[in-house]
Amino acid sequence: MVVEARVSGGRAELRPRGELVHGCARTLADTLGELPDEVREIELDMSGVHFMDTAGLGFLDLLDDHRHRHGVPVRTAHWQGQPRRILELAGLDTEEPLRSAAHGGAGPAGPPPRTTSAVALERAERLRMLREEIAQLRQAIASRPVIDQARGMLMAAHGCTSQEAWTILRETSQLSNTKLRTVAAMVTAGAGSEGTPLPDDIRSALRTALSHHRS
Repeated sequence: MVVEARVSGGRAELRPRGELVHGCARTLADTLGELPDEVREIELDMSGVHFMDTAGLGFLDLLDDHRHRHGVPVRTAHWQGQPRRILELAGLDTEEPLRSAAHGGAGPAGPPPRTTSAVALERAERLRMLREEIAQLRQAIASRPVIDQARGMLMAAHGCTSQEAWTILRETSQLSNTKLRTVAAMVTAGAGSEGTPLPDDIRSALRTALSHHRS
């Protein structure tokens, strides 16, 4: 991400462009640190930001901290697309996420006092859930190739469809209390005459799942 800055008459207009991901808060901190002392108002035009993960919430926290420490009004505008959706999921105002109901709707015109509130606690919980969802999506993406490979092997060996192979893998996972990706990796590793033999519990669960398929 890059941040373009323009200062005129005590007002700084910042234009972030790119993705709000890990490291973006550092880029913003460097930009804020280079602003002249006479700046008395800061506005960020977010129209150039097309992607944001949970690191973008740290970006907002940095802005909030800056306005409190320096007593300078900070506003953001023109949120759109996927970043706007992340704001919705985090329970933030999609027009101005620095505005908080905990501050009585005062908006970003001045630095409101810091408070511990139900809104802050809810935001922290939503952030935790977002991080978990992103971690699950990354794991699913990483697991997909080995699962697809195992499905193909089952289809070739047992004459089943792709959906049936998926059902067999899933049932094997459930019966053996083993993660689906681990089952798929073992099935793949055990293919061929020189493959690694399946553990007894996986072999038994797979045999049961196959018998259900044949019946």
